[in-house]
Amino acid sequence: MEKYKIYISDNSENVVRELEELLKPQYDIVGTGFDGNETFEFLKQNKVDLLITDLVLSSIDGFELLEKIKTLKEKPKIIVVSNLTHDGFVSKAIEEGASYFMIKPFDKSTLLKRIEELLLEKKDVNLKTIKNKPLEEKITNIFITVGIPAHIKGYQYLREAIKMAIENPDIINSITKKLYPAIAEKFETSASKVERAIRHAIEVAWNRGKIENINSVFQIKVYDSNEKPTNGEFIALVADKMIIEGF
Repeated sequence: MEKYKIYISDNSENVVRELEELLKPQYDIVGTGFDGNETFEFLKQNKVDLLITDLVLSSIDGFELLEKIKTLKEKPKIIVVSNLTHDGFVSKAIEEGASYFMIKPFDKSTLLKRIEELLLEKKDVNLKTIKNKPLEEKITNIFITVGIPAHIKGYQYLREAIKMAIENPDIINSITKKLYPAIAEKFETSASKVERAIRHAIEVAWNRGKIENINSVFQIKVYDSNEKPTNGEFIALVADKMIIEGF
């Protein structure tokens, strides 16, 4: 069975080696480099399923590389892995075509999961699963923008809660009796722990002071720094946005 093809572009030889060792058992590493133009030329001439790239590269930076990739007929999925964590860098990378933005040093298990999610979209084996992936990407991008980190438990619980609210909007009216217990059952935990973890995830975003990012996601001034939504309000707000956008 042919393996998915991955290209790694990073200005650190140590990072390249680390990624190669992590991915080689499962994927075909078709090339590595640190030069943005050389990376683009390789992508232009070869089939690549996934590009993992830093933003700091030689000749052209990662943003220009992302712009050039948009001109290709066959585009790889893209994960940006960088220590440039300014809000503007993250948002711009996502706008220019990156599916995920991960901060160095990255968590290996999380990176493997993100790669699997992206490459699954190319595999025509389960229509329902594939159909749900753009929604999951959109929710993930919102979380990145508003400042909810992927490593905390509330991240997964909150994403599941939003998906459930999209499938069944009425569940938001039974958040304690139905939504939390359903998430708890799926993740083998308690409803009270789900509630606390989601609350923590929302508080992390607010404590990071990314209120303008939060308001920009919803294109209206929803909150100021002195306001925090309840769990139900935040879940309903994101779910409503997804429903309006056709998910």
